[in-house]
Amino acid sequence: MTIVKPSIPKGTRDFSPAVLAKRNYLKAHLISAFENFGFQPIETPSIERSETLLGKYGDEGDRLIFKILNSGDKVKNANLEALRKGELSKFSNSLSQKALRYDLTVPFARYVAQYQNEIQFPFRRYQMQMVWRADRPQHGRFQEFLQCDADVVGERSIWQEVEGVLLYDRVFSKLKLKEVKIHLNHRKILVGISQFIGTESQLIDFTVVLDKLSKIGLDGVFKELESKGFSIDAIERLKPFLSLEGDYENQLVTVSEALQGIEIAQEGIDELKFIYNELNKQSLNSVSLSFDVTLARGLNYYTGLILEVMPPEGIKMGSIGGGGRYDNLTDLFGLKNTSGFGISFGFDRIFLVLEELKLFPKTLNNKTKVLFLNFGEESASFCFDQLTKLRDKDFPCEFYSNPVKLKKQMNFADQRSIPYVVILGSKELQKEIFVIKNMSTGTQTEHAIGQMSKVLMDLD
Repeated sequence: MTIVKPSIPKGTRDFSPAVLAKRNYLKAHLISAFENFGFQPIETPSIERSETLLGKYGDEGDRLIFKILNSGDKVKNANLEALRKGELSKFSNSLSQKALRYDLTVPFARYVAQYQNEIQFPFRRYQMQMVWRADRPQHGRFQEFLQCDADVVGERSIWQEVEGVLLYDRVFSKLKLKEVKIHLNHRKILVGISQFIGTESQLIDFTVVLDKLSKIGLDGVFKELESKGFSIDAIERLKPFLSLEGDYENQLVTVSEALQGIEIAQEGIDELKFIYNELNKQSLNSVSLSFDVTLARGLNYYTGLILEVMPPEGIKMGSIGGGGRYDNLTDLFGLKNTSGFGISFGFDRIFLVLEELKLFPKTLNNKTKVLFLNFGEESASFCFDQLTKLRDKDFPCEFYSNPVKLKKQMNFADQRSIPYVVILGSKELQKEIFVIKNMSTGTQTEHAIGQMSKVLMDLD
């Protein structure tokens, strides 16, 4: 038998008990906030039909979808003619009828259309599941990662956008994560700008390239737009929008004046003013708002407000959340006039930020409160009976099953950060007492055996 070197694919991770304790802590805070805002949980399959996913994220997104190769007789359906013609994308698609989900939003739209007769609208759902992207792994970017979404579908009211920002603020406040900045823009403003510079027919190219600004810089954006056929005049007319100054309100005024007479842009500006004014009436504890006309979020399905969440200044990390309004996504699955708004929490990046800022509680691993030491058969039998009674009362405890040297058992408790051990040998049984040792202070106290459950349950 060939020995296989133990390893995992790049962009994936194993999680130790210590890491999972922190991940579960973060999950619990997210679930608590979602349910506090009235969202209900759903889950969808890890695998979707390829046709469900392809064409929803733009060409660049489609290239990052993990496709699952057909098996058995289905392989015979491969489009060899496309291969001969060099049409590799068409050939690749013919080899696969299923794919791993790229995000949770498109599967959610499919879910809503499929179960529309069983859903009460407006439908508020949250979902926390793994997604997969064939992206280049780097710090904060993985090929397999947990996505956490909250969406409202079946309602056009922009009060949902206000609530989305408040939900972010609630979560980050509970996590004690301060100075988070939320960048806001509106797709209608981007449509208005594309009209203003005379490139409305190239809106998708415009938003996809603009979305790369933080990666390739202004010069890179201008060069890529030029390579896609944007004229020098169009690029010159665009430049003032990419160098706005002032606060949220002043920048909105500048854009409004520049796009005067372009109705669709003014609609977007009015919505951003409403959202900003209503949020200003709230007490935002952890987030601040910033208007960012360069924010594009290159996904094709956004139609209204778009937002991106950035970590505190000084943290070397991309966005830790994002989302927006999508009016037509369920149309693709036959369900018309069902607008939605959703936000996503970048779980793995938020985790890394909390790690860097040391915001995880230090006691997360201390699930087991007491370890019963093993002093031999007679003591072990008695301890095991007590152990069962305590567990029936949901008290987390363990028994060291092998009667090895006391030092080894103590080292085990210390390495596991178990705060207390119970010492109950033949001498203690004769006296009908037991001893509790506090592992952090080293102090020991004696107690009557008949009071064991009560004494242990009262431990801090």
